[in-house]
Amino acid sequence: MSAGTYTPRPGAAPLSRMIAAQAALETRMLLRNGEQLLLTVVIPTLLLVLFSAVDVVDTGSGEPVDFLTPGILALAVMSTAFTGQAIATGFERRYGVLKRLGASPLPRWALMAAKTLAVLVTEVLQVVLLTVIALALGWSPEGGPLAVLLLLVLGTVAFSGLGLLMAGTLKAEATLAAANLVFLLLLVGGGVVVPLDRFPDAAQSVLGLLPISALSEGLRDVLQHGATMPWGSLGILAVWAVLGLGAAARFFRWE
Repeated sequence: MSAGTYTPRPGAAPLSRMIAAQAALETRMLLRNGEQLLLTVVIPTLLLVLFSAVDVVDTGSGEPVDFLTPGILALAVMSTAFTGQAIATGFERRYGVLKRLGASPLPRWALMAAKTLAVLVTEVLQVVLLTVIALALGWSPEGGPLAVLLLLVLGTVAFSGLGLLMAGTLKAEATLAAANLVFLLLLVGGGVVVPLDRFPDAAQSVLGLLPISALSEGLRDVLQHGATMPWGSLGILAVWAVLGLGAAARFFRWE
């Protein structure tokens, strides 16, 4: 019997292939979930179209769509990287999915990397869709793509860390309630559709430190006002990213 009879030999696939396969699975599961689609696609789209067409909120001088689009892009990042990921991961943890995946040849850090890749793929689809809709509504973006990319990546990392922290420490039902509540609160108070200068001065100083505020205001500085690099917003997001990922790595429970 030749040595090649049993080739290819059974065993774990290369790590890169395992991560890619898991990321593709996570992406399909995310896009097939009706609640996730509501959070990631339907709500941001409706908010963009509604508030751009109807003069409900005073967005200052200029076209409402120019103010709203950066905030809606920030909301889309939060809905996918934080709310959607926290809820999905929380229930995977409850049903023992994470425990079983943690015992597979796929390392635990690689599983988290695959989840992050799925989030990034979904966000690309969101950004493309919202950009097309905003352009159809008359949006005139300014600024450079590098600053926008850095803001979106840092925002994704920050929200992912916070979402994983919530999913890995709370029960699934508590994660579901808390993630949706945070989503609603930050939608109103995070500079997404209501300018931060409409709040009292004391509240502005606190709200401006939130990751959603830093992301929406940073994107607005670039896309609406043509800023080259919003270092203040990037700094706030970087701090949240370090704190969120550090806390998630320290306190995340797989069971």
